[in-house]
Amino acid sequence: MLALFKNRHILSLTGNGVMAVFSILTYSILYRFLPETDMGNWVFFQFAFLLLDTFRTGLLQTPLIKFYAGADLARQTTVAGSSWFIGLLVTGGFVLLNLLAWPLAAHTSDAGVLLLLTYFGISLVVTLPFNVAVWLLQAQQRFDAILTIRLLNQGSFILLTVLLYLLNKINLPGIVYSFLASSLLTSVVALVMGWARLGALRHKTRACVAEVFHFGKFSFGTFLCATLLRSSDTFIIKFMLGPAALAVYNLPQRLLEIIEIPLRSGLATAMPDMSAAVNRKRHDEVAHTLKKYAGSLTLLFIPIMLGVLVFADVIVLAIGGSKYVHTEAANLYRIMIVCALLFPIERFLGVTLDIINKPQLNLIKVLIALAINTTADILCIKFSGSIYGAAVASGFTLVASLGYGYWVLNKYLPLHYQDTFPLALAEFRSRLALLFQKVKLITHRNPTL
Repeated sequence: MLALFKNRHILSLTGNGVMAVFSILTYSILYRFLPETDMGNWVFFQFAFLLLDTFRTGLLQTPLIKFYAGADLARQTTVAGSSWFIGLLVTGGFVLLNLLAWPLAAHTSDAGVLLLLTYFGISLVVTLPFNVAVWLLQAQQRFDAILTIRLLNQGSFILLTVLLYLLNKINLPGIVYSFLASSLLTSVVALVMGWARLGALRHKTRACVAEVFHFGKFSFGTFLCATLLRSSDTFIIKFMLGPAALAVYNLPQRLLEIIEIPLRSGLATAMPDMSAAVNRKRHDEVAHTLKKYAGSLTLLFIPIMLGVLVFADVIVLAIGGSKYVHTEAANLYRIMIVCALLFPIERFLGVTLDIINKPQLNLIKVLIALAINTTADILCIKFSGSIYGAAVASGFTLVASLGYGYWVLNKYLPLHYQDTFPLALAEFRSRLALLFQKVKLITHRNPTL
């Protein structure tokens, strides 16, 4: 059983599952402990901070994993040091911007804006080391260490928040200090354990810095556009149908986390494999990995989809409460979960374009999706006069994105999708046979079990 839980796929899935559960738990605690105004300002701070962090994550995460995975030790050290150099430059730029913005704090009465102007610089500083550590560990497929980092970060934040409540000192500044303290603790541990590889900074080279930055500028554009793509439905529904319709639409979107957890886990474990294959010039292996993961996830999603089609009303009642039972939420969930069957192939096509050093094509793919989604949202909502229009528009977006991704990637990789699902089924049989073999071995050694 210990060997089973050391499996990188299980560890990756566990890490993403833990993050999802901790996120729900954290917000559940804060919603109960903080007044509504303070909670709104905290959400605003988190959203704005993550938007600023997009500049760093989008610029570094994908190129670091791509150039690091599968490379020799000297190359890995150079990539790590060059990535650290870029990360420090970006973070230093935001710290300088924060210092220049401090005088503006005296001219605002908005608590959320004041919080952002005061703390966004220091927040980016204390989160940098453990973010770099997570990206490096992902490239090394050290998902056990990533799980440790995530547990430490989220767990310490929750503990500090509960401690503030027990001391009757819970307030918005206290929550911010807890966030900073938990981030600092996690970064110190990442540095002490050597996971962040800060010492590699002295091995940076101008050529590698330029290489990482050149690739990263495209992945940053893709990352930013993908964020805007996820947000476009929100803005359009709010202004065309109103906030009540947006609340109904947002509920099934949040419930799609049941799909996102295994999908993110699959991407996290597949990216280092594909990067290593590209660095060794094994393009057939890249195509094999793409089809294996995308096909396996699609097969995994089929029983999930069938379950949601049957029990959508029950799930909406359990998560959203009785006031959402007689709305469009359940039917929207059914439409979204059917569309989600295309998620694995569509996502892996984009990631593979990045991995084979064609990030500009992935950026075009996301821009096409953004343009089609925005246009289709407006037209479908206008013609249908209901929130169902937005869900139907998402289907058009997925098909267009998948079609372009397949067409352009097929120019560089031998993609033959007719063997995707047979390959996925063979992978499932292999995994099950290995699992049964391990269980048989355990029971043979321990007859009392």
